[in-house]
Order: sequence, then C-alpha cells, then structure tokens
Amino acid sequence: MALKDVIAGPRNEAGILAVLDLLRLQLGEKLQTGQSFREQHAHTTTYLTTQLPDGVVFAESSDDVKTVVKACAQHKVPIIPFGVGSSLEGQVNAPSGGISIDFTRMNRILSVNAEDLDVTVEPGVTREQLNTYLRDTGLFFPIDPGANASIGGMAATRASGTNAVRYGTMKDNVLALTVVTARGEEILTGRRARKSSAGYDLTRLFVGSEGTLGVITSVTLRLQGIPEKITGGVCTFDTIKQACDAVIMTVQMGVPVARIELLDEVQIRACNAYSGLAYEEKPTLFLEFHGTEETTALQSRQFAEIVEECGGGEFRWTGDAQERAKLWKARHDAYWASKALAPHLDALSTDVCVPISRFAECVTETQQDIIDNRMLAPIVGHAGDGNFHVLVLFDGKDARSVADTEAFVARLNRRAISMDGTCTGEHGIGQGKMSFLAEEAGNALDVMIAIKRSLDPDNIFNPGKLFRFDPV
Repeated sequence: MALKDVIAGPRNEAGILAVLDLLRLQLGEKLQTGQSFREQHAHTTTYLTTQLPDGVVFAESSDDVKTVVKACAQHKVPIIPFGVGSSLEGQVNAPSGGISIDFTRMNRILSVNAEDLDVTVEPGVTREQLNTYLRDTGLFFPIDPGANASIGGMAATRASGTNAVRYGTMKDNVLALTVVTARGEEILTGRRARKSSAGYDLTRLFVGSEGTLGVITSVTLRLQGIPEKITGGVCTFDTIKQACDAVIMTVQMGVPVARIELLDEVQIRACNAYSGLAYEEKPTLFLEFHGTEETTALQSRQFAEIVEECGGGEFRWTGDAQERAKLWKARHDAYWASKALAPHLDALSTDVCVPISRFAECVTETQQDIIDNRMLAPIVGHAGDGNFHVLVLFDGKDARSVADTEAFVARLNRRAISMDGTCTGEHGIGQGKMSFLAEEAGNALDVMIAIKRSLDPDNIFNPGKLFRFDPV
C-alpha cells in the first residue's frame, strides 16, 4: 500500500454541476448532496485518505442506475458503485469527485431456483440477508468474507473468505450478471446453465473488476445444500511453521476441510481479550468440517493424526452449534480484537496469497520481518488457500511510523509475488495496491488497460482504481 497512489484526480467541474442538476430533475430525493451523505460514501477502513463524491444516488431499480450512467456518460463524470463500504483498499473513494451509486435499496431477492441450486439477487442484498432468506429451502450461499458485505460488492472485488477452501471464491460461484455499460445499456453476461462454451466469459471479466468496467445490477449465484452435520475444532502449535505444515498436509492429503484458519500468537492474545476466550497464546488453527455424522467424525480423526505428526497439541473438536458459533464469532471479530490491542493507533489491513507449498515459508518470513522491525501486527489467514492477512498497528501521525509500515507492506507484497503468488488474495487492488498490480501483472497490465479503454473510453467507471488511465 502506498499513500502516493491515493491522489486527487482531475475534476470535471462543469460536467459535475450539469449532472447534479439533471439528476435532481430525474431522480428527485434519491439524489443527496449533503456533506454527511457524501462522507458516509467515501469512508475507508484503513488509513487511506478519504475522497468524497459530489452526490449520492440511492438507486431503487436498474432504471435508476441507467439514468445515472447515461447522465454521467453524457457529461464525462465519474461513477463510484457503493455496497456497504467494507472494502479495504479505497475502492469506494472518489478521487475525481462524481456520483456514488448506493445499492442498499436494491436489496430484493429476485428468484430462487431450488432445484437448480441457484438464486438471482439485486446487488444490495447482503450475504447474511440472503442466507436468512434461504434457510427454509435447505440451501445456503457459502462465501463468507467476514463482513456482512453486499453481494454486488463481493462480486466486484472477487471476494472469498473462510469457506473458500471447500466452496471456492466469488469467481467460482457467480453464474451470471446483469451490468449497465458506459452506453447506459444493460447486458446479461451469461445464463443459469452450469457450463457454457458460448463466446467470451464476460461474467468472469466483470467479477473482480472493482466497478471499473460497468455497474452490476443483478447477480445469479450458485448455492449449496446445508450440511447434515457440521463440526468445528481448535488446535495449537509451538511454531507458525508447524501450523502451516499441518495445513499443507491436510490439503495435500485431500481431507475435505470446509474451513481452516490460522491465527498467530498475537492474534490469539487479541481474541482472548476481546472475545472472552482462554486459548494458549500460540499459533492456532480453527477448523470446520461439513458432511454427515460419520464423515465429519472421520475427518476430525484424520486431522488429529496430522496434528500429531506435525508436533501440534490436542485437537479439540465439537458438533455443538453454540460452541462453534462462539469460535467463528471470535474469528470474524479478529479485526476489532486486533484494533483493541492498541486503540490509540491506526490500523492497516493487508493480504497476500501464495501457492499452498510456499505458505509456511511466506508466513514464517513475514512474522520474522514483523519481529525484526519491532512492529505490532497480528497475522490471521484463510490457510487452506494460502491466503493470509496482516493487520499493522501504527501511528498515522508519525511520518516514520507510516514510512516503516508502507515499507513492510511493500516487502510483503513482493515476497508473495516472488513466490509466484499475488499481492492480494481477496482485498483487491483499489488505490492502495496499484503499483504492486503493475509489478505482478507485467505486460498483461497493457491488456487490462486495453479492455478498459474499449468498454469505458471516457474513464467514468471508478476512475483512479486498479491502474492509471487517461481517456482516449
């Protein structure tokens, strides 16, 4: 992450004024320009500079979205899609001003096809809302990034989370999208069929595009059956390497684990204090298995044998729903638990992902980097994917502290890239990791820019994200 990449872009003052006047006539009170509304739609959960839009439209239908896009396209004004604002790399900032489209009112579940295991929703539906709605069908949507993110935002950032080791990420679970293009037209990127050889895979193109190619107005998702039995457990290790080796062995042996999360000793200390736990302050794995009574018991025994071989402690597991809920609530509260270690400091959350064979090496080197530089930075990771997060606590008012933090994140990103990994497994690029996308993608960045130029020649869709781009 680099503050130098979070800069104000050029503003089209005349165009912005014209669009605001036009949208007031067309959308009435759905457009808000008050300072508090604008501030709520440019916040970030890191230390990145806040950059406000000039207006916020609370869209209620795809027609409202098309109205905004047509007006902004006519006057070459930026559009910034907004779900719930949980992104971490400045994706909702407005470096050149413009119009933020808020999707919280587009939160209808349009159709559930239980026999086909799919559902179509508007982008403002949140993952918790969707799973509550689906409960009586015996189905659920498995992607769980922790925050109660919107489905549209999860598609736009190619989110994943704790269940990805078994169920995949958003790119594996989005069947089709409807998207409003720069011409103000709504297109359908695919059908509900589970596979297709018809033309370019436009769905995968828009999933992960971070709002830079178009505005998502509906998402068709793959669903899963609610497991008959779910068990969860915890085990500790003396070293990070032992814990990572257990993860690698579990994956390589094909044990069908649903969740396998790594927390280092600093993160465990934070969770103990914040969530009322009492675990040893050692590198720890949280696990969950999905299946039947027999298969989950077998998988738990298999993992216990792996733990013993890797030198870990006793694997304590349970099928009690309340115990499991407490465990995963603590995991999802890891960010706030870490913040509570030093409430007076700022927090920067960053992530990388490497091939599973390099996971132990990357995490171990990163932890040593933290120790060598006397930093306070808990590590927590979706270990089964080779993806881990570091929350750096630092003094944002101290230039040296900021510089040291940025230098650490640069080393972390380059470490992952050098291991044939990526500078972000799920947070996305946004503004904060643009320079590292360029290093990671190499000449492929030119192809990305060419696609952007073709679909959005005037650069109205979320400008200043992913890469620098000058309109044609």
